[in-house]
Amino acid sequence: MRFGVFYELQLPKPWDDRSELRMIQEAIEQVEIADRIGIDYAWAVEHHFLEEYSHCSASEVFLSALAAKTERIRVAFGIRQVIPYYNHPSRTAEAVAMLDLISGGRVDFGIGEGATRLELHGYGVPTKRKQILSFEAAEQIANMMVMEPYPGYEGEGFSMPCRNVLPKPLQKPHPPMWLACTNRKTIETAARNGLGALAFTFVDPEEAKTWADIYYSIIRSEACVPLGHSVNANIALVTGFSLNEDAEVGRARGADGFAFFRYAINALVANDHRPGRSRLWDEYEELRGPDLPTIPSPGIGTPGAFSEHIREFQEVGVDQIIFLQQSGKNRHDHICESLETFGREVLPEFMEGREEREARKASELAPHIEKALARKSWLAELGDDEIPIVEASREREAFYRKD
Repeated sequence: MRFGVFYELQLPKPWDDRSELRMIQEAIEQVEIADRIGIDYAWAVEHHFLEEYSHCSASEVFLSALAAKTERIRVAFGIRQVIPYYNHPSRTAEAVAMLDLISGGRVDFGIGEGATRLELHGYGVPTKRKQILSFEAAEQIANMMVMEPYPGYEGEGFSMPCRNVLPKPLQKPHPPMWLACTNRKTIETAARNGLGALAFTFVDPEEAKTWADIYYSIIRSEACVPLGHSVNANIALVTGFSLNEDAEVGRARGADGFAFFRYAINALVANDHRPGRSRLWDEYEELRGPDLPTIPSPGIGTPGAFSEHIREFQEVGVDQIIFLQQSGKNRHDHICESLETFGREVLPEFMEGREEREARKASELAPHIEKALARKSWLAELGDDEIPIVEASREREAFYRKD
């Protein structure tokens, strides 16, 4: 089992002039602790305009800071908005590759498309075409990170001429790719495209087994045709996180933040919003109690209980548990204390023998992955004489002749 920490960079109101500064600096400090104790991944979202819920709009900048402050933890886009209306595919390829070089090859690349009107309408994304546009862009981003030069593309979401997209990532052929998943249908989509499943729906071990069985059965089948140049066969699940030897203390410190996260993500999709005048935390407090019951999370409670839940998820085929720790108004010192507790009392059990188990899994899947890659339709490389010459500016030539 691998473990990660997850950042929306949530900031419920009220704010002051230094609220965002404190939040970001505290998040960096938390990831430094996660790196030191042996947690494997630091995931960061990319969201836009989602006041209180997520102030992580420039995740490549945040992840670069994490890479500079850490030594071994993987810095992961969870996810990057890949639709060209948000980010031109060449800019995403450049950002992912640059971060991979800065981090020494520690990047994972999750893809997604956005779900709220605040984001989609803010950039003019056609909602009914968003998944098609996302997958079109993601496939070309993978090609840009590998091909030299990239031969160019004419498509629905974007077009560009032949160019050599630089830099190239350290990891070959490119960093592992993931897909944001919220239900069984998207789990199946991830598997069919050879992508890791980054599951943001909170499920119990029984449902997780169903998802894992479906996912890996597709990975092993002829239905798997990779979107990228490699297959990343992994399932990651997000859970709330707050640990203490006293179960009531753990719950008191973490349950409110977890409940706010669940409320806010639904409210952003379902409710009307007035930009610059959000009331997410106030609305949550008004509903908290009988109208908004607290839903338990396996990561909120005692280290012993959490270890038991992790064993259950490991046995049914989940590869990574990601902690939703920085949510709602969870306190920085409590988050740091929970991480230290996890590193001391939970993590050692799950590190023992992990590499051997992962090697067995990789060996078992290798023939299926080889066949999946053979099914992929590859974008043709250009021969030297096929690479178009980009003509120099005639105005600039005239300028130099004049001088």
